[in-house]
Amino acid sequence: MTEPIQRLMTSNLLEVFNERDPERRREAIARTYAPDVRWTDDEGVCVGHAALDAKAEKLQSTLGPLQFIAAGPVYQTTGFGYLAWHLVADDNPTPQVSGFDVAIVGDDVIAELYTVLTAPPGA
Repeated sequence: MTEPIQRLMTSNLLEVFNERDPERRREAIARTYAPDVRWTDDEGVCVGHAALDAKAEKLQSTLGPLQFIAAGPVYQTTGFGYLAWHLVADDNPTPQVSGFDVAIVGDDVIAELYTVLTAPPGA
């Protein structure tokens, strides 16, 4: 089950939260998350594909050209994945924001997602 977790965590970061094209993002959401996925962050909890998509789109609208990059490998155990990330500009690899995502995985999709913001390195 570790290969699907690696794929899901990478998809969550790069194919959902980096994707500016709404149709491609929705396709990634459909294959990455359970229909009733729960995403929890500092702003609260959203449930389901449509709510996650709307929240991701709103987040992207505030980021401008910034992109998420992995800040290390996916760490995992049965039914659980962890991936740290940075938010960077294309022309400047210095992280503007850092954080990590934790996912509870079942039936080869993310059932629960938690996002935690941390200070960028050196902050």
